[in-house]
Amino acid sequence: MLKKLQIKNFKGWEDTGEIRMAPITLFFGANSSGKSSIGQFLMMLKQTVESFDLGAVLFPGGNRSAVQLGSFRDMVHHHDLRRRISFSYQWDLESEISFVDPISRSNFRGSELHFEAIAGIGESAQSSIELISMSYRLIEANSEVLRVGMERQDKGGYKMVSEGFVVKRRQEGRKWSLGAPRHFYAFPDRVGLYHQNADSVPLLNLEHEKLFSSLFYLGPLRTKTDRLYPSSETKPESVGYSGENTIMAMIAANHRWYNFSENQRKKQIEGVVASELKNMGLLEDISIKRIPPDRREYEVKVRTRGSLDLVDLPDVGFGISQVLPVLVQCFYAPRNSIIIMEQPEIHLHPSAQSALADVMIDVIKSREAGENRNIQLIIETHSEHFLRRLQRRIAEGVITAQQVAAYFADTSKSSATLEPLQIDMFGNISNWPEDFFGDQMEDITEQSKSALKKRIEMIESSEAESNQ
Repeated sequence: MLKKLQIKNFKGWEDTGEIRMAPITLFFGANSSGKSSIGQFLMMLKQTVESFDLGAVLFPGGNRSAVQLGSFRDMVHHHDLRRRISFSYQWDLESEISFVDPISRSNFRGSELHFEAIAGIGESAQSSIELISMSYRLIEANSEVLRVGMERQDKGGYKMVSEGFVVKRRQEGRKWSLGAPRHFYAFPDRVGLYHQNADSVPLLNLEHEKLFSSLFYLGPLRTKTDRLYPSSETKPESVGYSGENTIMAMIAANHRWYNFSENQRKKQIEGVVASELKNMGLLEDISIKRIPPDRREYEVKVRTRGSLDLVDLPDVGFGISQVLPVLVQCFYAPRNSIIIMEQPEIHLHPSAQSALADVMIDVIKSREAGENRNIQLIIETHSEHFLRRLQRRIAEGVITAQQVAAYFADTSKSSATLEPLQIDMFGNISNWPEDFFGDQMEDITEQSKSALKKRIEMIESSEAESNQ
C-alpha cells in the first residue's frame, strides 16, 4: 500500500507537495484542475515497468496503453525542457526485507521502501529522456536503515551512491562501466559483479516491480454491456481499462469467497456484487449462466427493484453498466492491490453515489480465504454525496479519519496546489474550500430573494387591480 507520494514538474503540477495516501484516497477539483494527472502519472510508471524497452526511462504510452501522455515536452510543467520531472513515493512491503553486508557483517532489515527519481531531457533537441538519479531508502519503524541508488556523472555513465553501508568494488585498478539503470528504477544486473557487497541490491528491483504489478486502473467511461458473452479459457488480469472484461472476470472468480468480518457468512463474487447493487438501490439480483448445451456463451440476467422478471443487462439503466465494472474490479483484484478509478459514480443518481461510498468501505474491509485483502483505493471524483457519506461514516465510527485522505486541486492561484482536507474524528472538514461543490447557500438565498420579490410583485399587482 502506498503511504506517501510527491510529484514535481509534471503537467499542471510544479509540486504536488507530499501526499499522504490512505486506504481510501480521494482527489476532488474542477475540470482540468490536474486531479486526474496524479493517477495518470502512476499508470505511466506502471507502463514503464512493464515495457520491453529496457532503455526507456519513462514510457508515456501508446495506442493500447492506459494513458497516452505524448512526448517529454507534453508532460513537463509549462512544456519547459529545462525542467526535470522528479517524484518520490513510499510503500509497505508484503514481507520484510532482510540481508547481511558480507563485509561489515551488519544486518539490515526493513518493512517499507522509499523511492525517488529525477528525469530530464538531454542538451540536444534530439535527446531522449535521461535518468539523472534514483535511490531507495529502506525504512523500519519510521527510521531510515540505509540508502542506495545511482547518479548520472557529468561525463556520462553512472555511479553507485549509498548511506548506511559502504558499497565496495570487487577489485582495484582500471574501472569498467557499471552500466545504466533499467527504466527509471532498476539497478543493472552487473551491480553484483562489480561490487563485493551489492548482491542483495537487485532485490529492490523486484520489490518495485511487485508494487506496480499490484496497480490497476479503471477509466471514467466504461464500455456498454452485451446480451451474450463468449466463453474464454483465459483469466483476465483485471476488468480492463474500460471494463471490457467485467463479466469474464466475474466468471473467472467463481472459486473465490469473500466476507467483511471473521464470523460473517462467505459469498462468491456474484453474490457480493449482487448484494452491493441491492444496497445501492440499483438491482435486486444478478445471475450469470452458461447457455447449454453446445454454445460457449454466457448470458447475464438481472432483476430490477419492484420487478419479478429477469431481463438482459442491456435492458436496464445505463448507470448500472457504468458501476458494474467498478464493483467487480474492487473485488476481483488480488490481495494487496492498489486500484485507481476515475469518476466511479458517473451516471448514478445522488442516493446511489452515497451508497457507493459504503461499497468502498466494504472493499477496504473485505476478507478472502480468512485474510484481510488490504485493498487501497485511489479515486478521482466529482461527487459531494460520496464524500458526505464518508464523513458520516467517520462520525459513526464505521471507519476512522486516518483511513480516508481527501485532497482538493486548487487552480485559483498562479500555480496549481493540492490542498489536503482536514477531516476530524467527527467527520467535520475544518478547511472546506470556497465553492468546493458550488455555492449552495448562494443558490438557496437567491432563490428565496427572488421568490419574495415575485410574491411582492404579485401582491402589488393584485392591489392595483382592486383599486381600479
